[in-house]
Amino acid sequence: MKVRINHLARAAARYEQVPLLLALLAICVYLTVATNGIFFTTDNITKVLRASSIELIAALGMTVAMVAGQVDLSIGSLLAVVGVASVTVYNATGSVAVTVLGGLGVGVVVGVVNGLLVTRLGINAIITTLGMMAVLRGIGYLTTNARAVQTEGDSFKDIGVGYVGPVPVPVLIALGVVVLTYFLLNRTVFGRYLYAAGGNPEAARSAGLPVRRIYVIAFVIVALAAALAGLITAGRLNSFQPTIGIGFELNVIAAVILGGTRLSGGEGTVSGTVLGVLILGVLNNGLVLLDVNTFWQEVVRGTVIILAVAIDEYRKRRRNQRFREEPPAEDAEEDSERWREVESSTTAR
Repeated sequence: MKVRINHLARAAARYEQVPLLLALLAICVYLTVATNGIFFTTDNITKVLRASSIELIAALGMTVAMVAGQVDLSIGSLLAVVGVASVTVYNATGSVAVTVLGGLGVGVVVGVVNGLLVTRLGINAIITTLGMMAVLRGIGYLTTNARAVQTEGDSFKDIGVGYVGPVPVPVLIALGVVVLTYFLLNRTVFGRYLYAAGGNPEAARSAGLPVRRIYVIAFVIVALAAALAGLITAGRLNSFQPTIGIGFELNVIAAVILGGTRLSGGEGTVSGTVLGVLILGVLNNGLVLLDVNTFWQEVVRGTVIILAVAIDEYRKRRRNQRFREEPPAEDAEEDSERWREVESSTTAR
């Protein structure tokens, strides 16, 4: 019985989403009082969820990449390119299906290129995707001559502004991505591969895992998520500017890190990412409702990004300190069993 209680206590201590949930609730209560109840209205909550859904989709893809120990700084530019391309394709074909497939196809191509540059040429992921960010942004400017592209027709707009009953379509899409990402990370062999490759690449290679292939697939997933976010963004707007998405990647990464995903890889949860995105979404909405100066809003966002990285560094130091201590026999046995499971899964495949 004592062992069981100790096990539950350790599990509760490791559940880092509780402080995030409490922080989100505290912010909501404060904004409700500060805005005389305007924040906590159905209309405003719907606006927060719809606006947050785009960042949540991209953040879930980024969570997959960061769990594998990778990061993609090109998602903001990719969002812009997909938005421009989707509006252009829709105006030319009038087909929503072709437009969506084309936008997602662009995401796959960019993800594969990023993954191959990192795994085959050995270029650092930050440098690779930073360069890709500039390339994609330049393509967006060249194809539009730095001008807005106008959406012709209404059927494509449903993906961004439509409703299913009282629920916005982007929120439903985001919920679907949440379920898929949770299933991928927690209910598939590939999900275990992602954690193993991000936590200790050398050990993963020794266990026979195809680490390079895992990295490429992770880049494809985050690029697909960014492309989907670009499609939804294009659907929300009557005209799409090629400048849209500047700084988008920083907000997404800040939300993911704030949600508990390690910047160095090997650790992260879907629930943490959801809470991280909601905290930033509620905070942005609250700053607008409180009529905070736009420049001060930028200061707050930058401070949150720094805070998120500082929290990640603090978690890393705490984790390293725990590793210096001798782990309990039960934990060591669990770790060994987890690696044996990964090795057996690899052998079976």
